[in-house]
Amino acid sequence: MKTKNLLISSLIGFISFFGITQAAQADNHSYGHQKVVYHINYDNAKKQSGTLRNIQNHINAVGADNLDVRVVLHGNGLSLLLKPDALKNVPKFKAANSTTAMQQKVDSLKMQGVHFNVCANTVKGRKVDIKHDLYDVGNKDVVPSGVAELAHLQQQGFVYLRP
Repeated sequence: MKTKNLLISSLIGFISFFGITQAAQADNHSYGHQKVVYHINYDNAKKQSGTLRNIQNHINAVGADNLDVRVVLHGNGLSLLLKPDALKNVPKFKAANSTTAMQQKVDSLKMQGVHFNVCANTVKGRKVDIKHDLYDVGNKDVVPSGVAELAHLQQQGFVYLRP
């Protein structure tokens, strides 16, 4: 009887230890290094803000050091960085969503290593002045084509996401 109780106690102890170990491993889950491109080509401010929140959640889960994130904006998606006072100068846009709150989200993501790429075709076709009309965009942020950049990044192993 003692041997049976000892065996049962040992088995319960082993199962408990194994369960605790498994729970600890789940808490310390490692996704490894990830390369992701988020695609924004819509002008809905609420949806754009949600995408930025998804990116932050992604960083929180994986860790900024384990994540290479690009955001490619083209077409109506450029409204994410379009300053509200610039809307009068660029009539081909219906929305200018670069409010103070949106700018703070963009700044926070940039400080964590997120790169925002702007389509040159959209800039040219909609007559956008990157220095005056867009928030925190320089020549280094402009890519020749948004869709070509998406394809190029996917060829480099970036996972495509369009929330």
